[in-house]
Amino acid sequence: MLPMKITEIRVHVLKSALAQPFAFSQGWVRQRSATLVEVLTDAGLIGWGEAFAQGLEPPEIAAAAIEHALKPLLLGANPLATEVLWHRMYHATRDYGRKGSVVAAISALDIALWDIAGKAYGVPIYALLGGAFRTRVAPYATGFYRIEGQGEAARLAAEAIEHSEAGFQMMKVKLGYGVADDIACMAAIGRAIEGRGIRLMVDTNHAYGRAEALRLGRALADYDLLWYEEPVAPEDLRGYAEMRDKLTMPIAGGENEHTLYGYRELLAAHALDIAQPDLGSCGGLSAARHITAQAQAHGVAVNPHVWGSAIAQAASLQLIAALPITHHALFAQGPVLEYDRSSHPFRQQLITQPIIQQGGWVQIPDGPGLGVEVDRAVLERYRA
Repeated sequence: MLPMKITEIRVHVLKSALAQPFAFSQGWVRQRSATLVEVLTDAGLIGWGEAFAQGLEPPEIAAAAIEHALKPLLLGANPLATEVLWHRMYHATRDYGRKGSVVAAISALDIALWDIAGKAYGVPIYALLGGAFRTRVAPYATGFYRIEGQGEAARLAAEAIEHSEAGFQMMKVKLGYGVADDIACMAAIGRAIEGRGIRLMVDTNHAYGRAEALRLGRALADYDLLWYEEPVAPEDLRGYAEMRDKLTMPIAGGENEHTLYGYRELLAAHALDIAQPDLGSCGGLSAARHITAQAQAHGVAVNPHVWGSAIAQAASLQLIAALPITHHALFAQGPVLEYDRSSHPFRQQLITQPIIQQGGWVQIPDGPGLGVEVDRAVLERYRA
């Protein structure tokens, strides 16, 4: 294969105001946003990546890091040198990066480089990661956000029925609005889906300290939860370990952790049953490879978090295809796909063939690279 060079890097910041704002435990979401990156080469190949605008993060932060700190490091480089370029970006930004928006910026560029590599070799990214353990994945519906705040149990129960009738057999309920309100909402949802064979998981987005997190977990012990996500603050590794010791459901987290270095501490603390790196935040696909190897050695399952655009979805699907089973058995639990059901125009409209679930499954794209094609008209429509 002839050597290639990166000739240009373009950053696309997208924003779209929501007609109906909604809340998660950390605040109100009034717009959807995305930081996308486009990497061009002298061979005519283009790669796409995404920096996840975590929580309520302005997308311009990662965009500035890409434009001013990382772009000069990559121009003229061989895009196929994914590992070399990842470490070049990380080391160059170590004194002011290591976590947060700077690593999200690295993530976007890394995903784009893997997209180019797949296109250069004519294979999906999962083939470059070692092959596909699976060609489809069961999705779970993420939703149950609040539009008023508290006291919405009846509306959330109705939403559970909507997800079920749309074909979802797993659902993640957003909690963290006060323990009593959380319990009331879960009771209403549980009654609504009784007999439908639905599995639930919950996510408080680190709304609570240890005492409240334990109280909620104990109150939900009979729901047979697939996992309890971000029960305490991401910095509280001992709190995570305490949840694992004192609760019966699996404890999940890691969307707010970054790179092999952050996950080294998280896994060494025995904090998790399920690690949830977000590819747009953790350091991209290269970092996900490092994290997956560490997690496998610790007996911790990996299940990517994804709340971004279709680019982030596509990247997560490529990783999910290549994830090994952590606890092997004839009927082992495999990874599942987070499928955000809230309003997001950059998810359904951004690519020419949207990622959808049919019959309770999502097919993993098998085209070269990410396996998706960006609709440039949508970039222009939502450009900030």
